[in-house]
Amino acid sequence: MSRPLRIEFSGAWYHVMNRGRRGDEIFSETDDFDGFIRLLSESAELWNVKVGAYCLMTNHYHLLIQTPKGNLSRFMRHLGGVYTQRYNRLHGYDGNLFRGRYKAILVEEDNYLLELVRYIHRNPLRAGIATTIEQYQWSSHHSYLSAEKSNWIYKEFILKMFSNDYKQSYHAYLEFLAKEDSEEISMFYEKKKLPAILGSIDFIDWAKNTFFTEKAHKQVPDSNQLAPEVEQIKSAICQYYKITNDQLTHSIRGTSNEPRNVAIYLTRILRQDGLLEISTAFGMQGYSSASSAIARIRKKLTEDKSLQERISAIEKMIIVI
Repeated sequence: MSRPLRIEFSGAWYHVMNRGRRGDEIFSETDDFDGFIRLLSESAELWNVKVGAYCLMTNHYHLLIQTPKGNLSRFMRHLGGVYTQRYNRLHGYDGNLFRGRYKAILVEEDNYLLELVRYIHRNPLRAGIATTIEQYQWSSHHSYLSAEKSNWIYKEFILKMFSNDYKQSYHAYLEFLAKEDSEEISMFYEKKKLPAILGSIDFIDWAKNTFFTEKAHKQVPDSNQLAPEVEQIKSAICQYYKITNDQLTHSIRGTSNEPRNVAIYLTRILRQDGLLEISTAFGMQGYSSASSAIARIRKKLTEDKSLQERISAIEKMIIVI
């Protein structure tokens, strides 16, 4: 079974989601909702995880959490495993409760946390099961409405993003929540295949440069979301060989263009792009030319140590570009 992409580090924020197998219920009655919330609170304390927001729907849930210790996988294994055992015991079921491994989107702190709190708390409205957010009781919104400090909902941190004054932040939160989700957030979550990272271009580039080499693995198909862009590869090649982009893509029949062949080879290796995609990116007529370029570099790598060194140096440049 393929493994999902997991980017874990101290202080990381995530939007975590999971749903029932085949769309089945994971919360069938009040005790299930209450039990999950209690377990979430206990687990957060046990694993030192901070919960920024949550919303439990009948067949799925949303969590916004921070992991000061970088232990997302351990926390979620406990939460999902214990809840499944309790649910099956109460309802006389056996086997997997959830559709599969949970989805965790790495979230840039800044304004994206506020956007996610709104997105999560407005989930019952989008689903058409409530006409006001206050009507729905299985979300952390009610904790945000309370003036009392929560010992496990990290609302103070979120509210202070509006203002250090509680009253001002409280009213700002309500005004913010009353508005529809931003176009950026709506477009992000309307995608059929959700990206692994939500944030600014700089944050996404940082995550790619920091974690791509560590996470790249054939058993982690989503790791290609961290792969460098084709333009990054081209830029590194041009910088290393001291050539222009036109010189990189220009081909003369009967002559070898090492920079171009290396760029094509690295695009295949680092991004796992198909031959048709590569041929298009490098202005080729068909996939056979891309295939030939890759084959030439692979053959030469077996006998040319200096080429191995050049490609290794270029790979290091790509990671930090």
